[in-house]
Amino acid sequence: MDKKLKQDHFKVAVSSKKEEQQYLQGRGAQINTRNRFLKDERVKEHIEAIDEWDEPNLATQYIEQEAKTIVNKVDSPDVGMAYSMNAYAGCEHGCIYCYARNVHEYWGYSAGLDFERKIIVKKNAPQLLRKQLMHPKWEVMPIMLSGNTDCYQPAEKKYRLTRGLLEVCNEFNQPVGILTKNSGILNDKDVLQEMAQKNLVRAMVSITSFNEDLRRVMEPRTTTATQRLKVIEELSKAGVTMGIMMGPMIPGLNEHEMQRIMKAASEAGATFTAYTFIRLNGAIKFLFHDWLYKNFPDRADKIWHLIEQSHNGKVNDSRWGLRMRGEGSIAEIVAQQYAKYGKLYNMNEGRTGLNLNSFKRPGQQYTLF
Repeated sequence: MDKKLKQDHFKVAVSSKKEEQQYLQGRGAQINTRNRFLKDERVKEHIEAIDEWDEPNLATQYIEQEAKTIVNKVDSPDVGMAYSMNAYAGCEHGCIYCYARNVHEYWGYSAGLDFERKIIVKKNAPQLLRKQLMHPKWEVMPIMLSGNTDCYQPAEKKYRLTRGLLEVCNEFNQPVGILTKNSGILNDKDVLQEMAQKNLVRAMVSITSFNEDLRRVMEPRTTTATQRLKVIEELSKAGVTMGIMMGPMIPGLNEHEMQRIMKAASEAGATFTAYTFIRLNGAIKFLFHDWLYKNFPDRADKIWHLIEQSHNGKVNDSRWGLRMRGEGSIAEIVAQQYAKYGKLYNMNEGRTGLNLNSFKRPGQQYTLF
């Protein structure tokens, strides 16, 4: 660990040993990292201090708001989407590696525990989408649900905003993509099936490991990999084109499971795949380091150095094309596995695009194209 990381790391973590402090079960992050946009912060510098200190509320809080926009243009050339929409900011799933954690700082919160327990709910999301699609300058392109946070995280049980967004898309014949690791997507099987009949939807299920001990600490409030396969199977049978996202692949933790994941997903009905290689940008570097050394102290050094080897001596790379693939021998082995087993299990063959030709605004009796 480099000197600067070590110094910064211990500003936010009193101890890196799991047994020396209470481990927060059901949470991925165990600390709140500093928000780079805030000048002042209140911290507890000594774990034994008791004067005038209120322990943080660890229960999940839903912060409702009226948003101004819901559809975002995506400028990154290597993420495979042109537009995204997210009804929720922050994610209770608590995946320790999640790139969306850094975005939570823009809301004035930490990328750590705050990201998992302070969930911003954009209550007017379906209405905003309707307004967007009604605008005469909207040129039809697929919109990605969960471009940032999971659209089927636990908050969806209460607010049903993703359901509302899908209903609007179905009404307008607006094509969408979905990425989730929550079986809550099955609650919308009816509308997804109807959209699939018009070739308006594709869904991906994220699967990172079949090791339940690893999943429980790495993705603590998500459903099991076995249940995710059932999601793929049920929606595939309903006519929805299903795929899997294997991301991130982490050397020393889950990269060896790629074949098993692809084989099981193919047998469940998945027809296309994608993967990412671990990258630790912004606050995620400190959060992941803290998590890694608390949960896997026996191999943490090895895993950390393998990640560094795959990003030119660092744990993050911002270069387009390389940032989510890595480079060097470890990353190359992962890429070779992906290509080999994708071909072996007949993934990604003959893919066609979503239907862009039947979009219509309510009241229209003709297509725009």
